[in-house]
Amino acid sequence: MFLIPGRLILPATAVTLLILTGCVVNLDHESSGPARTDTKSIDLDNSELVRVVVKMGAGELNVRGGSPKLMDAEFNYNNPRLKPEVRYDGGGFRGHLEVQEPSNSFHGGTSKYRWDLHFNDEKPLDMEVHVGAGEGRLDLGSLSLRSLEVHMGVGELRVDLRGTPKHDYNVNIHGGVGEATIYLPENVGISADAKGGIGGISARGLQNRGGRYVNDAYGHAKTNIHLEIRGGIGSINLIGG
Repeated sequence: MFLIPGRLILPATAVTLLILTGCVVNLDHESSGPARTDTKSIDLDNSELVRVVVKMGAGELNVRGGSPKLMDAEFNYNNPRLKPEVRYDGGGFRGHLEVQEPSNSFHGGTSKYRWDLHFNDEKPLDMEVHVGAGEGRLDLGSLSLRSLEVHMGVGELRVDLRGTPKHDYNVNIHGGVGEATIYLPENVGISADAKGGIGGISARGLQNRGGRYVNDAYGHAKTNIHLEIRGGIGSINLIGG
């Protein structure tokens, strides 16, 4: 783990990675204040589908479904400079929603940062998630995903896709330093191309067939999920349903 309450610990390799990926983390103490909670909701509109982009520099990110609106969000932080920015452009065929940490923001030694994002289960979504350092927990099995792209710099990533998707979709996950665990649905065809740098790959409930990890349903299921997973330093865990 790289994130503990009140303190972010970054090994030398992690700091190098954050510099290369453009994440700015200040290890010196920066002024912080009392904990605060902000909420933000985006109403549903006539957009046929929505592209969602989430960008967090460092902290704890939780994403799941269950919102009656397009998005309900709760942000917890104790540094006013870290107030998240939310922008939505909708009304046409394709909406665009962006939730991001302010540009050129800094995380001090006592910064606390947590986002809880809830999305609508019925609206088709193309989702792109970036987390520089910390912990990402994405429970996405209830969402109507069209595609998913995740970039994790340093820390622990958990992606739960267990559900009953109605359409095929592609998943691309790129990890840096840390552990990535992906939970996969049953009764859905699964084909995963997973490669890691330093660290092993565990594929429970899947078979290695021609360099790809597949489940028993792949090849005859009506719905399929295709995954491409690239890890850096750490383990990749695929857990079939």
